[in-house]
Amino acid sequence: MPEGSIEVAVELDMSLGESPVWSVARQTLYWADINKGHVYAWRPRDGGVPTRIELGEKVGCVALTDTGLVAAAASGIVRLPENGEPERLAANTEWQAGQGNRFNDGRCDAAGRLWVGTIATDESSPTAALYCLDKGELTQRVPGIGISNGLAFSPDRRWLYHTDSPTRRILRYPFDVDSGALGESETWVDLEALGLPGVPDGAAVDSEGCYWSALYDGGRVVRFSPEGELVAEHEVPCPHPTMVAFGGADLRTLYITTATQHLDAEGKARWPLAGSLLQMQTGVAGLAEPDFTG
Repeated sequence: MPEGSIEVAVELDMSLGESPVWSVARQTLYWADINKGHVYAWRPRDGGVPTRIELGEKVGCVALTDTGLVAAAASGIVRLPENGEPERLAANTEWQAGQGNRFNDGRCDAAGRLWVGTIATDESSPTAALYCLDKGELTQRVPGIGISNGLAFSPDRRWLYHTDSPTRRILRYPFDVDSGALGESETWVDLEALGLPGVPDGAAVDSEGCYWSALYDGGRVVRFSPEGELVAEHEVPCPHPTMVAFGGADLRTLYITTATQHLDAEGKARWPLAGSLLQMQTGVAGLAEPDFTG
């Protein structure tokens, strides 16, 4: 596959594919279909179709553990071991009896904490927040959010990146990995100022410290330098890319999840690759994702 060329990795009909994460140890890509409550696992070198488990509720994101996964489902965070029953780790205080804000985007930091945000039921009211699960305690860290998204960390561990998608701005926070403390946020990227379409959704950081963002309703994946400069744009063959993750044996395959949830029949016919898992070879390697240990 030529560098920069996007093609189908796995043909699917996902409603809201999200949260791809690559396990170096298992050479496996995991991801979720939020709306259907599905969690997928796929080993590219084995080929074939991915395996799938059904959680019975919406699932915002997944992260790695040494023996399986953790998943931020609508009602709370659960451990999903490779063998055994799911274990509830923390309840979602914004989710009550099937109502309220569900969990959305998240990932682990280098110390093994899980950072995960919520999404407002109307996707705009500032009732959601960013949380951190550390040593069994789920703590609210950033309130007043509409759609928590774009969570990533710089390779030098000095910055936490995050976006409230409807604002079309990506923020960065000074970050202390030892304590988990955040400093004051600053606007790092403003899509409006750059004339970019869509909203910033899920993201990943590469080994050069550049931030890759999927622009939902923008039909592209963009790359920003550590200084926040736009350095590359890659058009995606569907309007709703949702998140990216580096994987493959050399961490140079960029996997891209996509969605069909806002497409009618005509839109699905126009964009037949929507809802599939896509892939693109890159000239730079990504970073190995840390395990959840909290």
